[in-house]
Amino acid sequence: MVKPFVPQLVYIEPRALEYPLGIELKEKFEKMGLEIRETTSHNQVRNIPGNNHLQQYRNAKSTLVVGVRKTLDFDSSKPSAEYAIPLATGCMGHCHYCYLQTTMGSKPYIRTYVNTEEIFQRAQEYMVERTPQITRFEASCTSDIVGIDHLTHSLKRAIEFFGNTDMGRLRFVTKFHHVDHLLDADHKGKTRFRFSINADFVIKNFEPGTSPLNKRLEAAVKVAGAGYPLGFIVAPIYIHEGWREGYYELFSKLDQLLPEEARDDITFEMIQHRFTKPAKRVIEKNYPKSKLEMNEDDRRYKWGRYGIGKYIYQKDEEADLRETLEKYIDDFFPNAKIEYFT
Repeated sequence: MVKPFVPQLVYIEPRALEYPLGIELKEKFEKMGLEIRETTSHNQVRNIPGNNHLQQYRNAKSTLVVGVRKTLDFDSSKPSAEYAIPLATGCMGHCHYCYLQTTMGSKPYIRTYVNTEEIFQRAQEYMVERTPQITRFEASCTSDIVGIDHLTHSLKRAIEFFGNTDMGRLRFVTKFHHVDHLLDADHKGKTRFRFSINADFVIKNFEPGTSPLNKRLEAAVKVAGAGYPLGFIVAPIYIHEGWREGYYELFSKLDQLLPEEARDDITFEMIQHRFTKPAKRVIEKNYPKSKLEMNEDDRRYKWGRYGIGKYIYQKDEEADLRETLEKYIDDFFPNAKIEYFT
């Protein structure tokens, strides 16, 4: 069983203590008996314990840094949302394929930002700019925010903030089942709560440190019962021995558990497995024993942004994956909205 995340080590920026949430977290972690250190900046955390890269990497993934988000310009989050709302960065999970390994580089530690009111104010400005269009905000571009929210409640504040807006919508995705504190949030139907799910083979081999599938599905049922619009991300869709049976079993389990009232407004986003050469190098460095298949000769190359292309499945494999999974979803959840990404 994956227990709620508790950091082994906490760093706090002095400026974070100028905000109520910073003070609250410092007091909370002191009462928990955690080691707390000071850092000049959440971008400059040094001296993570460990005798070699692997030890330091694993220790960093269990280190929480409490800081102030200085850059209040939000990144784009197309195609799923207009903007990424920056509540946290980093994740305690150890998913071998995760793109955060390359985007975060030498800073795999987890950061939470305490100036939430300033972040919400900036979100409000973006909404005003786009009125009368709805503006969607993604809260999990650079983190699994649910994984730390039982400690910070930043996500819960965001859910209630967007619940009280006319033109804003929030969305996020998680691999963790620690959702109980979010069930009574006053979301007013304006937050889509998504779970990342996959075939058992993928979860067991490539997603250590995350909640098992049955716990994620149980949490999804709770979330549906709390009235949230619900969604699922199946990513990465990964070809493995018995993948057809594995994915069929996944949707069959979901069908058995999900109540009827949760099915009227349900979304599925599917993303096939892909990797870049820089990502492959980092993955092999951080998870040297991983069985993740990353053979460039077996893939086709697709040009990407910033000149970094990615290796994706061959066209016939992609067509087979897409057709098979869309049929499964259509059989079990005929009213669902389906999106597929390469």
